[in-house]
Amino acid sequence: MLDTAIDLLRGRRIAVVTGAGISTDSGIPDYRGEGAPPRNPMLFETFLASVDARRRYWAGSHLGWQRFASVQPNEGHRALARLERAGLTTGIATQNVDDLHERAGSTNVTHVHGQLHTVSCLDCGTTFDRHRIADEIERLNPWIRMPEQVRLQPDGDVEIDASQRFEVPACPVCGGILKPDVVFFGELVPVDVFAAARDIVAAGEVVLVAGSSLVVNSGTRLLEVARREGVPIVIVNRGPTKWDGRAAARVEGGTSETLTAIADALGAPA
Repeated sequence: MLDTAIDLLRGRRIAVVTGAGISTDSGIPDYRGEGAPPRNPMLFETFLASVDARRRYWAGSHLGWQRFASVQPNEGHRALARLERAGLTTGIATQNVDDLHERAGSTNVTHVHGQLHTVSCLDCGTTFDRHRIADEIERLNPWIRMPEQVRLQPDGDVEIDASQRFEVPACPVCGGILKPDVVFFGELVPVDVFAAARDIVAAGEVVLVAGSSLVVNSGTRLLEVARREGVPIVIVNRGPTKWDGRAAARVEGGTSETLTAIADALGAPA
């Protein structure tokens, strides 16, 4: 099916939708793939309602982010950056909260579920670089150190036992509640963010889905934009997706090797 996928992509403007599967080769696990760790995600309403929940979240998130920030883009990310430089894509709408697309060289990226490298105050709206908040966390909690073995979650969180001793950082401007700029479970994708992702898909003459099982509602809504316009959909993923039956081409395999093969076939310079 790779040849069929390449034929569908050749000569068309490509809208790209990516999910957690594109980052697995960088060491970030998938949510639902084989071997994915069990998860108990933080709900937005729980985060707001309980200081103990915020302690647990921030303690684990801080340790997870240190690992998250140290991973590097892989060949799949670099292949998509090549396609952009060649003028073949309309942009990337990613469900991932890492910044690996940007670090690989892609510039037109919309983070549908937010991003971990910035933090905002829920009270005054001020946004901070995550490194600044990380420094404050370590000042307030000098005991916190990276464990030798940390089980990283796809959203950059980990589980630790000492969270009740953790002091939560407050907004440096107003003292309000800080939250990483990611969409929690139970929280809506901001309207302007989804509109930007929708525009990327709507501008495409073909949609390339890479590393997503298309279970989450945001991905389904984006593909509905393409389906209503009769735009073909090409899916590259390890394991089944909810849209396999509606795809014009479905490639079973890893995104690193498959996207590299696609970029090579479409003549995107390395």
